[in-house]
Amino acid sequence: MQNFKKYLLLSVAALAFVSCSNDDDAPAANNVTLEFNNTFKDKTIVLGDATSASASTNTSAVGQVHHFSEVKYVISNIRLIKDDGSEVPYNVNDLDKGATVIDQAKTASLSYVLSNVPSASYKQIKFGLGIKTEQNTLDQTRFPKFYAAAGANDTAMMWEWGTGYRFTKVEGFYDTDNKALSIHTGSTVAGTEGAYTQGVNAYRDITLNLTTNATVGKNAPKIKIKADFDKLLSGKINTITLSTGTGMGDNATPNVHTAAQMVKFVDNLGGNGTNDITGMFSITSVEN
Repeated sequence: MQNFKKYLLLSVAALAFVSCSNDDDAPAANNVTLEFNNTFKDKTIVLGDATSASASTNTSAVGQVHHFSEVKYVISNIRLIKDDGSEVPYNVNDLDKGATVIDQAKTASLSYVLSNVPSASYKQIKFGLGIKTEQNTLDQTRFPKFYAAAGANDTAMMWEWGTGYRFTKVEGFYDTDNKALSIHTGSTVAGTEGAYTQGVNAYRDITLNLTTNATVGKNAPKIKIKADFDKLLSGKINTITLSTGTGMGDNATPNVHTAAQMVKFVDNLGGNGTNDITGMFSITSVEN
């Protein structure tokens, strides 16, 4: 009996030692991958031009048929939320390290790796659709990598008038006669050169609950995020009918639609910040 007790104590001690050793072996940080799936409802978007038979056919809430030839948006100001509610910011003040352009035409852009995320259990993710006001200047010196990526000829996520970045850029065509669909959003300014003030603030903060906690440490989790572009016209906030013309209510191209018209698209895609803080985004799964 004495021998049995000795063996039992030794076994418990060995298990405790292994458990402590395993804890000590856990890295202080690991990667987290954000994987974006751009969809119309539940189907992944297929891009194409007006003559393409392969482009996804999309139908809005009012029955208007449209297709996408280009889908891009900026993600920045990323924060992971621990179980206790504390936020872990990810390079929120550095666009070169903490912002990216999601481009449906570039597969590599759909996966964005957050490196050296502190080991913890995370229950939520927050991020910005667009760029905060204090960072929304075309600063080639401060953020040369993001500036170059956003300004590349095949990306074009800068306003031509040079005061800031585009936050979303959706191109395509609609109706049976393939009229141009061109929706660009971004913050605007008011005033004259040298005395600009904030006009429309198109930045939106997104908050998403994870389907299961992302456990960072020995694991390098993958968080899968769906961006449903059905919300562009059929959002929680606004139901939009596209029209082309020169009136104040026409909205299908950026040279026509007003700032007030643009905000309708912004609120659909990014939420209005009050009763809608998810916009077009949702979490489909977390892989630990």
